[in-house]
Amino acid sequence: MPSIPFQIPTDLHPDCMKLAFLLGRWEGKGQGDYPTIEPFSFGHEVVFSHNGKPFLYYTSRSWLLDEEGTAVRPLAMETGFWRPQPDDALEVVLAHPTGVAEVWYGRVDNAKVELATDLVARTATAKEYTGGHRLYGLVEGALLWTFDMAAMGQSIQPHLWGRLERAEPLTPPSS
Repeated sequence: MPSIPFQIPTDLHPDCMKLAFLLGRWEGKGQGDYPTIEPFSFGHEVVFSHNGKPFLYYTSRSWLLDEEGTAVRPLAMETGFWRPQPDDALEVVLAHPTGVAEVWYGRVDNAKVELATDLVARTATAKEYTGGHRLYGLVEGALLWTFDMAAMGQSIQPHLWGRLERAEPLTPPSS
């Protein structure tokens, strides 16, 4: 996929400048594995956008891929807010349609973000999930990421990883 040109939006809140490298729509593929499931491949789309306030709005969706790379069915979705703080600290709040809500804390270091859960809340019908660790990094124009998870009685360990390419530069929301 060719590299999509990117310019920092002029109306981006100053607090969000350190996260500007994330802005736009990203798409790509990833792999998943965990002791309680079979390994799998998935397609993935992530969007980071803003409205001029001191946070980024984030959405992510993924779908199962068969051995030929064809989409089979939807997988995970999540949405939330990335809230930069002083001294390169970062707060992230995420919600999932599976009945999970999370608070993450971490740091921004140039074009790298590292996060760990501080709080995981689950509805009565959500599967057991107790914590996570995420790493995002811009490498040669691609967004590489990993997600380690503690769930279903397992200790924290690798679960998902992938590579995303910028598919579209940021288009500001209409409202």
